[in-house]
Amino acid sequence: MSPPSSPPSGRAWWTGLPPAAGAAVMAAGILSVGLHLTGYEVLSLIALALSGALWLVLAADFTARLLGDRGRFRAEADTPAALTAVAATTVLGTRLSQLGWQSVAAALLALAAVLWPGLLLGVVRHWRRRMPGAAFLVCVATEGLTVLAATLAAAGYPDWLAWAALAAFCLGLLLYVAALVRFDLREVIGGAGDHWVAGGALSICALAGAKLTASPVWTGAAHTALRTATLIVLALSLVWYAVLLGAELRHPRPHYDIRRWATVFPLGMTATACLSAADPTGLPWLLPLGEVLLWIAVAAWLLTFFTFLTAHLTSRP
Repeated sequence: MSPPSSPPSGRAWWTGLPPAAGAAVMAAGILSVGLHLTGYEVLSLIALALSGALWLVLAADFTARLLGDRGRFRAEADTPAALTAVAATTVLGTRLSQLGWQSVAAALLALAAVLWPGLLLGVVRHWRRRMPGAAFLVCVATEGLTVLAATLAAAGYPDWLAWAALAAFCLGLLLYVAALVRFDLREVIGGAGDHWVAGGALSICALAGAKLTASPVWTGAAHTALRTATLIVLALSLVWYAVLLGAELRHPRPHYDIRRWATVFPLGMTATACLSAADPTGLPWLLPLGEVLLWIAVAAWLLTFFTFLTAHLTSRP
């Protein structure tokens, strides 16, 4: 069943949110990471506060459904959007690690790692042909674990976390291919927003690769292989970016849909991947490119938030 495109009439927006709402946490969280990397610390902290507050709301709703509405929980847990619970947790954890809150970030990694296998298996068991862009969340959630594990390893945690991150990185790439063969390409011109995850999933692969490339654990041929893989997936994500942007301009979809937050996240993730890959890959021109893409993502967030408010106000009786 498709998520609602606007808040249900007569109900507060925060009650009974579908799993797709997790993309809003991811969008604000990755913008916070990107703004931190570019030195806009106040804006970064504002985005982090928004991401953290919504994460708490969704975590409470997730727990309430798990304990009090098992039927709905099981039905939603089998949908690709359920994996936003894992991805959102890892994005938030990555930003908190940048703040130096390593223990909290490690706890979020543990939580995401516990949620990941059950949700992943449930989603994969219900895969079908001609899936929407949300199918790529199997890759996004897995690579989110890679990013947070590699971030914590770089912050002084044991090297086995870096090796676990490498394993998740490779698995995430395989899951991307598996999702790609099931992706309905008609979504590019008719999708409601989550079709952008087709490119965003490659962007988080590139971010994960950049984190691994920067790690001192790998040298020589291993380092070269990681750098090459990072640049390949980053280039492919930029190709997707151009294709999806062209399709948006050719076939505008101006109305609010909750899946539009799954458009903002890939925009921010592509920017952050460029910013993060510049130093470990030795390509400094990725920095200005990443900053330009970051402000496009910020503008998309503001536009999506405005259309959300408009839809919410017009839905009131």
